[in-house]
Amino acid sequence: MVKSFVVNDGAHFTQDRQESTRDDAVRKIQGRQAIMHMTQRDGALDLLKWLALLCMVLDHLRYIGYSVDILYVPGRLAFPWFCLAMAANLARARAVTTGGQWRYLGWLLLFSAISEIPYRMYIPDPDTLNVLPTLALGLLVARGWQDRTLQTRLLATGALLLAALFAERLMFGFFGVLLPLAMLLVIKRPWYFSLLPGLVCLAANQWPVLYSSAQFHNVEAILGIAACLIAPLAGLLLLRHAGQFKPPPPMRRWAYALYPLHFLLLLAVRQIIA
Repeated sequence: MVKSFVVNDGAHFTQDRQESTRDDAVRKIQGRQAIMHMTQRDGALDLLKWLALLCMVLDHLRYIGYSVDILYVPGRLAFPWFCLAMAANLARARAVTTGGQWRYLGWLLLFSAISEIPYRMYIPDPDTLNVLPTLALGLLVARGWQDRTLQTRLLATGALLLAALFAERLMFGFFGVLLPLAMLLVIKRPWYFSLLPGLVCLAANQWPVLYSSAQFHNVEAILGIAACLIAPLAGLLLLRHAGQFKPPPPMRRWAYALYPLHFLLLLAVRQIIA
């Protein structure tokens, strides 16, 4: 048997079988690289999450007791940027085990339940659930497209069925559930593909008052429609070019608690002002 010297991605070893030893080593190296890629923090992605959180808080400041309708405009950026952050995590996780994605779903479902009471205490007469159930269903749909196993496909089909049946109860409705998938489809494509999730985002914000106000040249409504269309493009550009800046503090699991807590904090501020 002749041993040959093999060099592969910095790994040096001798090959004493035709393919098995070399293939095993390649798989191990690729697995380690994928795990290292997943454990490294993405500063641009953390920045996107912080900006999405800021836009959400600005949007909810409209209910604090003052007429600040202009804050509706940055609020249109929050949901699509959270969906883009979800798509970025899914795109990075494709090469490794999917256990982390199911934990992701578990955290979304847990804080969906925790956040519902603070949400209803602060938002006057809400006619939908808080935003986390929409994101949870959107995660299932995106995973069903990405991982074509029977289990994930069945869960994605169930999520689509629930979104169709209870669209009026979901914040951003049926198209809001589709938005994470739309982001995932374009996240690695040229910038002009962002028009697709931009249209889906606009459809998710299809409130009659928005379009009727825009017809009467209401500035906030016109800017809100524009924000829906450009939010995916702005988010994609940020992910691709913001890595050169100093990264913000990383958003880890504790950040889920910021969603119910910000409702309680704004409620306290409103009561103090009143």
